[in-house]
Amino acid sequence: MTTLRFKDIIGPIMVGPSSSHTAGALRIAFMARQLCNAPLRRVEFRLFGSFAQTYHGHGTDRALVAGILGLATDDIRIRSSIELASSKGIECVFTPLPQASCDHPNTVEIVMTDSNDHTVEVRGISIGGGMALLTRINDVDLSISGERTSLVIKQRDSVGVLAHITHCISEHNINIATTRLYRERKGSVAVTIVETDAPIPADLQRDIESAPDIQLLRVIPAIDIVADTDECDAKALSFAQSVDFTSADDIQTWCVQHDNASLAKAFRTREYACAKAEGTSEDTDDYANKVLEVMHSSLMLPLDKPLKTMGGLISGTTHTLVEHMPASQICDDQLAHLIIYSMAVLETNASMGRIVAAPTAGSAGVIPAVLHLMREQGHTNDQLREGLYAAAAIGYLVTRNATVSGAEGGCQAEVGTASAMGAAAIVQIAGGSAAQCFDAAATALSNSMGLVCDPIGGLVEAPCQRRNAMGAANAFIGAQISLAHIPNLVPFDETVQALYKVGQSLPFELRESALGGLAATPTACAWCETRNSHHGCKSAQ
Repeated sequence: MTTLRFKDIIGPIMVGPSSSHTAGALRIAFMARQLCNAPLRRVEFRLFGSFAQTYHGHGTDRALVAGILGLATDDIRIRSSIELASSKGIECVFTPLPQASCDHPNTVEIVMTDSNDHTVEVRGISIGGGMALLTRINDVDLSISGERTSLVIKQRDSVGVLAHITHCISEHNINIATTRLYRERKGSVAVTIVETDAPIPADLQRDIESAPDIQLLRVIPAIDIVADTDECDAKALSFAQSVDFTSADDIQTWCVQHDNASLAKAFRTREYACAKAEGTSEDTDDYANKVLEVMHSSLMLPLDKPLKTMGGLISGTTHTLVEHMPASQICDDQLAHLIIYSMAVLETNASMGRIVAAPTAGSAGVIPAVLHLMREQGHTNDQLREGLYAAAAIGYLVTRNATVSGAEGGCQAEVGTASAMGAAAIVQIAGGSAAQCFDAAATALSNSMGLVCDPIGGLVEAPCQRRNAMGAANAFIGAQISLAHIPNLVPFDETVQALYKVGQSLPFELRESALGGLAATPTACAWCETRNSHHGCKSAQ
């Protein structure tokens, strides 16, 4: 089964401003770095698609360098990674290629030269929500996600080599998850990729390298370590497959069959089953509690102290809103605070502070604002955590069946999905049924349909911050309608499919390229010219 876990949807916990352009980019570079044994001397980052257009404003440049340095996604030193690399004697060069063709809008090629003058070239893509794939190493096309430990082995295409590799791994009592062999032609050089369920010890590497036909071996450690699956049995795997939901219909059927269970219980059961099938401990509640803490911190920080954001477009806006209450207040207290809370998180995000991507960094303000307002209404931490599980169920289905990447589906895929997740969380916390959670989410998605992604200057600041406020308010609209037992005309699954089709029909300029919409207005382009922060503004050319 293709496993998307709770942490994949409500996470990662990361330094902003963008899950796909910052956390995902860091993950690509982190995996790529493992392919070099000697210290690096020079790294060139060739940027394609959306990466080429917005890499500076999204902090992609700093994130890529941070990955090369081995920093984690939530390490505040990401902000100063370029300077840190320079202090270590690593030359970093960025080559944007906005006109070059690429199969995915978030693509980077990393050319690494080590101190021995050996060069490795790696291509990777960021697929949204902080997840990434390596798709090429030198001239070999492949697919490595970093979810499991990967052995990358260059060998002669000879009889018995693959058997030698698998025998060595078996002798060390390590379970093989997948094995793929790539070759250009029979009898030439081949590359074998082996994914394992446990780390690779040094003596196993030596055993594999002992065969004369093995030319090169590199290990890419799992970014999220998966434990040995010896604990997994057929019963656990069967259970996991029984709750490997593919649609809202699947989940609602399960809920009805289990005494009208809640959406949160359905997704919690799936999480438990996945953990058992993978042989890992089920510690999701602890992680969810940490998520709630980080969300709360990211919301509170800008309320008292204005933060300096990367582009300066939204620096101090949250503090200004607080200062002018109640003089400027025309909303009731709850809506006024909801606006402030959602905007606060985006200010933290844009200052490269620590946030939770839920489902992305660009939409990170919606769910914290929703949950904080529910907390102020008297709901407990346990209830908020159940709301997170319901939100994750919605985000899981959108990620699985459509996209949460602005570069693929526009802002409807990011803020729209976050709004739908927030709507389901509200209904869950308020005691609504799974069916009502899906109706609320469908309403929120419907209200966001067609929303484009047009960050001014390629920054996750404007109009992103205000759209997060809209998304938070929209979540309450969906929840209020659903809790009144008013169903959505179009079912959730069909709404997700419509969102995906609309996203695919949006032109590239309206999908996180900073080339269309508000980003291409004369005022926006004039600002970009004065700040020298944008490389492709049509109106400025």
